[in-house]
Amino acid sequence: MKQYIVDAFTKEIFHGNQAAVCILDKWPDEKTMFNITLENNFSETAFAVKEGDKYHLRWFTPGGEIDLCGHATLATGFVVLSFYEQGSKSIIFKTLSGDLTVSKSGNLLEMEFPAYKLQKTDVTSQMEDALGCRITEAFKSRDLLLVTDDEETVRSLKPDLDKIEMLDGLLVHVTAKGKETDCVSRSFGPKLKIPEDPVCGSGHCHIIPYWAEKLGKTRLTAYQASKRGGTLYCRVEGEKIFLAGEAALFSVGELCIK
Repeated sequence: MKQYIVDAFTKEIFHGNQAAVCILDKWPDEKTMFNITLENNFSETAFAVKEGDKYHLRWFTPGGEIDLCGHATLATGFVVLSFYEQGSKSIIFKTLSGDLTVSKSGNLLEMEFPAYKLQKTDVTSQMEDALGCRITEAFKSRDLLLVTDDEETVRSLKPDLDKIEMLDGLLVHVTAKGKETDCVSRSFGPKLKIPEDPVCGSGHCHIIPYWAEKLGKTRLTAYQASKRGGTLYCRVEGEKIFLAGEAALFSVGELCIK
């Protein structure tokens, strides 16, 4: 079984978000896929099987299968278009979130994702205690989106992950208006056994709708201010979010699995 390791949302290895990508002829059992994910110990390992003119794509975290993942989709698109469909400019993935398209756009790979609908909720002392900072606004969807008023607050966060795990939402994203980009953010996923997701594509399906409305813009540049860091070039069209970024290949290997 061939496996690629790709750093997504960066043009340089050792930055962005790592994803392992396995392109398969047929599906292994779920236990095998989960064990591979645990062995990799990245936030996501992607598995894809070609079905007709599409690829069926599934994402696994160390905490189990997930319904949407941006960086592993970008990584899988990079692998498929670089090694398996070299004459193509785009590829369609069949996923738990419907059909997702990854297209080449210059040096970037652009993904079309659904935007999450945000429901405003009360800021609680539990949120502020878990993050260790003042929260100005809070929103619920699949994940919990928390807004603070300063970029440096986001960059210097040292959250209590045990308390983060007790909050609503599959993941927790903290964001603020950026100085050199439209927004900055960080993403935490202890429920999925991910202390911090270095660059979270699906998280920006929460973050970008908020800032697009707040700033009155449909094109935004976002920076995920984790230790590895990563840049996303985003645009909003109705209920769709387009996320674009670069990718860098770290390794190609063969898994010793019978």
